[in-house]
Amino acid sequence: MKIIKRNGAEEDFDINKIVVAVSKANVAAGKSKLSMEQIKDIADYVEYKCDKLNRAVSVEEIQDMVENQIMSTGAFELAKDYVRYRFQRSLIRKANTTDNRILSLIECNNEDVKQENSNKNPTVNSVQRDYMAGEVSKDLTKRMLLPQDIVEADKEGIIHFHDSDYFAQHMHNCDLVNLEDMLMNGTVISETRIEKPHSFSTACNIATQIIAQVASNQYGGQSISLAHLAPFVDVSRKKIHAEVLEEVKTFGCTPSEEAIRQVVENRLRKEVIKGVQTIQYQVITLMTTNGQAPFLTVFMYLNEAKNEREKKDLALIIEESLKQRYQGVKNESGVWITPAFPKLIYVLEEDNITEGTEYYYLTEMAARCTAKRLVPDYISEKKMMELKEGNCFPVMGCRSALSPWKDEDGNYKFYGRFNQGVVTINLVDVALSSGGDMDAFWNIFDERLDLCYRALMCRHNRLKGTLSDAAPILWQNGALARLKKGETIDRLLYGGYSTISLGYAGLYECVKYMTGKSHTDPEAAPFALEVMEYMNKACNRWKDETNIGFSIYGSPIESTTYKFAKCLQKRFGIIEGVTDRSYITNSYHVNVSEEIDAFAKLKFESQFQALSTGGAISYVEVPNMQNNIPAVLQLIRYIYDNIMYAELNTKSDFCQECGFDGEIRIVNDDSGKLVWECPKCGNRDENKLNVARRTCGYIGTQFWNQGRTQEIKERVLHL
Repeated sequence: MKIIKRNGAEEDFDINKIVVAVSKANVAAGKSKLSMEQIKDIADYVEYKCDKLNRAVSVEEIQDMVENQIMSTGAFELAKDYVRYRFQRSLIRKANTTDNRILSLIECNNEDVKQENSNKNPTVNSVQRDYMAGEVSKDLTKRMLLPQDIVEADKEGIIHFHDSDYFAQHMHNCDLVNLEDMLMNGTVISETRIEKPHSFSTACNIATQIIAQVASNQYGGQSISLAHLAPFVDVSRKKIHAEVLEEVKTFGCTPSEEAIRQVVENRLRKEVIKGVQTIQYQVITLMTTNGQAPFLTVFMYLNEAKNEREKKDLALIIEESLKQRYQGVKNESGVWITPAFPKLIYVLEEDNITEGTEYYYLTEMAARCTAKRLVPDYISEKKMMELKEGNCFPVMGCRSALSPWKDEDGNYKFYGRFNQGVVTINLVDVALSSGGDMDAFWNIFDERLDLCYRALMCRHNRLKGTLSDAAPILWQNGALARLKKGETIDRLLYGGYSTISLGYAGLYECVKYMTGKSHTDPEAAPFALEVMEYMNKACNRWKDETNIGFSIYGSPIESTTYKFAKCLQKRFGIIEGVTDRSYITNSYHVNVSEEIDAFAKLKFESQFQALSTGGAISYVEVPNMQNNIPAVLQLIRYIYDNIMYAELNTKSDFCQECGFDGEIRIVNDDSGKLVWECPKCGNRDENKLNVARRTCGYIGTQFWNQGRTQEIKERVLHL
């Protein structure tokens, strides 16, 4: 059994430390002394309680348990001395908590930080540098930048103030990069003017530079559209055609137009291969200032092309992108594995969803790629248009979705827009705090929503007054705007141009506690929908009052699912079906352990997607489908007809020790900790295992904390 120390480091549970600590307090307790047998009983009980939690326990939790057990014996003087001792020690620690956390992460023994982001390797210098800066930012944020009640609410797991490690800087969350503007009209990178590219391969090269620059100036995900690269295929075609004609002259022959066209198209395809390869490998191998590859989403939408020629060229780029992603990338051992990024989104539309349509072959390729590499994910053009005023557009990063917005000419605009930030409400906490009383629930809900509103306004106000000079690539050179030097970004923060997100987590557990049933139960579903509608009404009210684009967002909580679970257990104890796991369920999702078939799950969750206007994604957990592509295509067709945005979760693992290419399993080690193990050779060395799992809408490859690992282990198949 493990404990987590205050600096985040993990070590083995030692019952003797409890005995020693209570004994020291016992000496100073005067008349209310306990016998050594009573002290050992207290330590034994605490060990039992910790073991029942089935996860690593923090020092603070252990001390709370000890305090409660001392009180239960009636040794009140001893309890007071123990509390006094804890208080004195906390005063000493406050002076150097940040220092200790920084030192522990440098030495790579801070379990909290090591497993905070499943796509950051905490042993790498650049990642450590980012984490060190993050610890300082968190410290400043808690002590100086946020109201104390918001800091305490975040600490208690009542809300989660996302990305506090970047809050000290004037940075926003995620965006849709206006790649079209930057390529067509030129941009500036590192004070160097970049003109409109004269070939497809050059356009791809410039795009990767833009991606890296954008990633280094914000902390969330970014999305680009392949449609913005498609015009440059024809630019290359014409350039190659001219070159071929020049070559023909030197040979003194007159080949047919068809022969010339064939040569041109062959060379063009090679250039498309080269350009797509540039994006894939550059994105994977780029290391941005936050120590990870850019969190990039690539959008594949045929109907985004401006004409038929461009549409066919776009299809060529999509085809090559799918081919290269299906192949994967080689790891250091030379084995083809599944990369985490870029995330791919493929749009299902009329001319690619039905067998016999012109672009159905692309959907078949997408299905094979999904079965092997977990991506692409799928957006239904039909369903998105129903929900987004007739528009279809990419999400930002893994799921954050903009609201429709029109410019002064009445035209819808999506690229060049962004999200200001996220604060997530813990719905399970609202339910448990109410004690199951419905009137109390709505009153507490109002209080929590007000807390979230004030926290979100802190995010908004932190961005107000930001000069465009803070991130020229974003605000001056076209990624998001073309403001003047010295101009503030304030006008982009209002009127719905940018969004700000009220996240939510644990709808399943919230409903379970309040109704005794899963929200999939017809008797409980109306309450679940009412909770969603209540949050929407709050966002609409705030929007009317402030002219800021508030929206409700299905949070992709990664490490926070563990944090929320621990906080709930600490405050409310173990409640069967509600707090008895080391995680809570993401957003509106059906609980991972609930038996439900893939089609029923997608249909059920579609109604919650419609109410999650700021973004959401649904998934179905499937076995190895590489030999059953017709079933994958059937699921894809169902997505097109029934839900806006969904994905298929399969497994894509490799053991470097024995060469096993299958599902790496999760088992308990001798201490009860969940670890990853090769089922063939028993290898548990994470440095010699390649594991790819989708946890929050995107793929993680650097392993996860104990809460998320338990959630992954308990996932049932939906097919």
